Amino acid sequence: MAKENLKVKDHSVSGEVFELIQNLEYGFLETTPQPSSDKLSNYYESEDYISHTDSKRNLFEKAYHLVRSFSLKKKLNLINSCSSEGKKLLDIGCGTGDFLKTAQQNNWIVSGIEPNQQAREIANKKTNGSVFNTGQLLKFEPNSFDVITLWHVLEHLPNLDEQIATFKKLLKANGTLIIAVPNYKSFDAQYYKSFWAAYDVPRHLWHFNKTSISNLVSKQSFKVNKIKPMWFDSFYVSMLSEKYKTGSMNAVKGFWIGLRSNLKAIGSKEASSLIYVIKNS
Repeated sequence: MAKENLKVKDHSVSGEVFELIQNLEYGFLETTPQPSSDKLSNYYESEDYISHTDSKRNLFEKAYHLVRSFSLKKKLNLINSCSSEGKKLLDIGCGTGDFLKTAQQNNWIVSGIEPNQQAREIANKKTNGSVFNTGQLLKFEPNSFDVITLWHVLEHLPNLDEQIATFKKLLKANGTLIIAVPNYKSFDAQYYKSFWAAYDVPRHLWHFNKTSISNLVSKQSFKVNKIKPMWFDSFYVSMLSEKYKTGSMNAVKGFWIGLRSNLKAIGSKEASSLIYVIKNS
């Protein structure tokens, strides 16, 4: 089934080795073996899993939060541009809720889904209790959201076809689905190979490129309308990849590889992470 298998180590939690196998139907890479649903949460039990905390313990985490505050404004501008009528937002995997808080402060009616209890509690304090566990997805009214967002979340979700079908059901007829995921066709992915931090096995169950996203969403009559780069991701990912590869956080080398990746992406359009703006059709 595979054209080329890549063996990748879980650097942040277990130290286990997984294999990436290409799915020939869609074109994405699958993490193999995938942990069972009852064991998957064990692989998130790390203080270094930065999206589940608001900690700023070191320069790396402080830089992450500084970039995040800038990115929040960009995300807000994007959802504003996608919905000229209604302003009802669902953010899947909302983490500690900063994006939802920003949207709420700008007149969006917000709901969030976050399975991690610690992150969910933090998010609910910021959003007046607008964040729920995964089971709430089945309780929302059909055709009720103008925009559904997944910021680096789709790669974590099992049963991809079912997930996309659920988003289709929840979106209004003219709604927008926004998916941001790492891009394994980027220069930094090709450079670091098995040490590329954005593989993040086994928490990332799937690894996407442009073709695989289009193939996946078209099954539900979605169409990719626009693709936008996430320029900061290459720096963050490359510095972490450098740590995995050499054992030390070589910020200068990581920054340089991240910069090279972005410069190459200007021509190739293959940035380290990509935002897909997908229209319901």
